[in-house]
Amino acid sequence: MRTHRASTTGTRVVTIIVFVWLLIGLAAAAQRNYFAGSDATCAKVGTTLVTIVAGPLNYLGANPKIDCSAPQPSR
Repeated sequence: MRTHRASTTGTRVVTIIVFVWLLIGLAAAAQRNYFAGSDATCAKVGTTLVTIVAGPLNYLGANPKIDCSAPQPSR
């Protein structure tokens, strides 16, 4: 039977791991200059978010890219 203390400790460890994972993802996005410039296109925002979530996988060789296209207005 799990105690309340063991449950709290497990939750704290998971929270710390997720926090560190996202910090590493932010570092990877910053190294790739994804925060430079002001052109916030769908593809750039998507690629930045995926890079942050992928975190440490970027340092193992993953290079996520998002390609999206929005519908164009009719003429």
